[in-house]
Amino acid sequence: MSTPSDTYQLALDRFLREHPHIASELDNLNPLAAQARGETLAQYRAERLHAAFEAQAEQQHLFAWELTLKLTAESSEAFEAQRREVHKEVAQMAGMDWVEYCQLHDLMV
Repeated sequence: MSTPSDTYQLALDRFLREHPHIASELDNLNPLAAQARGETLAQYRAERLHAAFEAQAEQQHLFAWELTLKLTAESSEAFEAQRREVHKEVAQMAGMDWVEYCQLHDLMV
């Protein structure tokens, strides 16, 4: 079984394959911008990649973890099942009623 970081890395790799323009931008970052932030170019690139991933998730009305699941699930059905299971766990941890939680997050009951 893969670890969460392995799954996230797989999602990032797929994200970059699906968005070659972002990959190109990341490959051509200005090293002086990284230096101005006190970061290495690799750190700066990783931060920019994470921001682009988060923006894509937001554009799809998803949390970043949901986009990770979506990009790594074997099928759309598997994605929906995994997504629902995680949301149920979050609702339980928050002590929220499932129906109320679904309404809050625009999920189908």
